[in-house]
Order: sequence, then C-alpha cells, then structure tokens
Amino acid sequence: MLAGQFTAPHRIDLVEAPEPQLTPGGSGEMIFEPELTCLCGSDTPYFTWSGEWPIRLGHSLHEMIGRVVATNGTRWKIGDRVLCVPPEQNGLWERYIVSEDRGVAIDSRCTDAQAVLAQPLGTALFALKKLPTLVDLDVAIVGQGPMGQLFNMSVKALGARQVIGIDKLESRLKTSWKCGVTSTICNAVDDPVAKLKELTGGKGADIVIEAVGHAEQQFNLCIDLLGYGGRILYFGVAPEIINGLRWRDLIFKNGTVHTSIIPDFTRDFPLAMQWIAERRVNVDPLVTHTFKLAEIQTAFETFRDRRDGAIKVFVEFPAYRR
Repeated sequence: MLAGQFTAPHRIDLVEAPEPQLTPGGSGEMIFEPELTCLCGSDTPYFTWSGEWPIRLGHSLHEMIGRVVATNGTRWKIGDRVLCVPPEQNGLWERYIVSEDRGVAIDSRCTDAQAVLAQPLGTALFALKKLPTLVDLDVAIVGQGPMGQLFNMSVKALGARQVIGIDKLESRLKTSWKCGVTSTICNAVDDPVAKLKELTGGKGADIVIEAVGHAEQQFNLCIDLLGYGGRILYFGVAPEIINGLRWRDLIFKNGTVHTSIIPDFTRDFPLAMQWIAERRVNVDPLVTHTFKLAEIQTAFETFRDRRDGAIKVFVEFPAYRR
C-alpha cells in the first residue's frame, strides 16, 4: 500500500509501506481505510519543512472519512463509514491502525465533503465554548482561510451582532460573504483598525478571533482591533515564541486571551456533524478543489499557494467510491 513521505521542502512522494496489523491480543483498535480527506493549514508546516514539528512517514493529513476494514474493538463493525482524526496528523496512508475512540459516526444527512468538514468545524466549536456569550457582540475574525470561514458562520449562528472578516486576499473575502459576514476588510488595501472602528462606533471589537497562526500569526493586530475589556480567542497554532508581542497594550485594554487546542471526540466533533446535518451552517462554499491521491503534490501546492481561490482542497483516496 501507499503512504506519504515528505522527501524535501515542498516535496511529497507516495512510497510503498507495509500493511497495518492489529496488535495481537489487543483491543480497542481499528484499521481505518481513508476515502476522502482535505488539507488543513496545520498540514502546511510539514510540507514546507518549517521546523515546527518532526516529520515522519504518513505526514500530513488528519481530516478524513473512510471505512473500518478490521477491528478488535466493540464500538465499530467492519464496513462502518466514520469520520476519523488520526493522532499527530499522521493519516497519509491507504490504511492505518488507530484507536476506535478517534472515530465519529457520520450523519446520513451529510454529503461526504460535509462530513469531512465536521472535523475542522468541531475545532471551531470547541474554541468558541471558551467564550461566555456571543449574543449582540461585534466579532472580528482575522484570517479568512478555511478556519476563518468556519468561525464566520459559527459566530453568526451563535448570535453575534456584527461578523467582520479580515484578510489580505480579496478572493477569500468574496467567499466570506457566503459564510455569514456582515462586513469585510482587506488589510492589504485599507487600515484594518480604522475601518473596524468605523464599523463599531469607535469602540473596537468585543471579540477578536485569530485564525491565522504559524509564522504569519497576527497577535498584535488582534490587540489593535480589540475594544476595552474585550476578548481575544487565539485559535491559530502559534509559533513557539512570538517576538515583539505588545503585551502591555493588551493589559491597558483589560483584554482577556483564550487559547484552544484538542477538541473532545465525544462532544465537539459529533456536535459539528449535527450542526451541518441540521443546516445550522452551510459549509459547501468552502469546497473549492478536489484531486486524486496520485495528485497529492499538486494538491499541496494548490493549498499552499491559494491558487484559483483555493479554500478547502480535497483529496480522494483509491478506496473512494470503490
């Protein structure tokens, strides 16, 4: 069978790997066969060899649906289709062993692509539970990539008064209008702080969500956008050290910072699946590109470069529609 291997910066190859075997005498395991997956911003540091994380065979995918092809557990039976989230994003295999607890039932009302997107939506919902309320608040979302778009639709569903999408790419801001924003700001063209103050009567945002992360993180911009006594939800995975962080400015605004990582498999991903199935949110505008597994290099390049308005780039494994 095939597995992914990053062989050089910006280069991924498919290499032969041994078939997985259930642990003799073990329990609670399943062999999962991916069918449909999509790329995430947290996969990009592996592709670029950023040095943030060690790179292993099977990196990097973690948002996927597929079938249980073997199990020594009791939760799933052979043939069940589930949403699966492999640990440490190590899911670029045609088949792999994973704990049965890392599977989530697929709602029959969801399309396959929608079911895959329950994974990233679940991470957004887990993060938003850190906030006491969103009702009647002005929310600014910095970064209008896949996660920013999911935050747009989620905070709208949870009662925000204004949903303000901020990004440097006009192409992404066009998608934002399909995902629930009330206003957009292109900070490659306009002063985002001045424009946001116009929208909020000079007070700034009640909530600012950082959905960029990694080397391009925008923590200082979030501080500038924040109104007095407001909250920053730092969702984007930050670099280990953020140089030049203006912490004193945040203190004098009496701001609060929330962080978020590692959602609950029993609550957050099933809730996201429910939201999508019940049409509380519409994730369809995020699906922009689809490639075969053999085209995985092009898929990563398209996602990295945001080609042709790329938001969510999907990849079909050989098992898909078999």
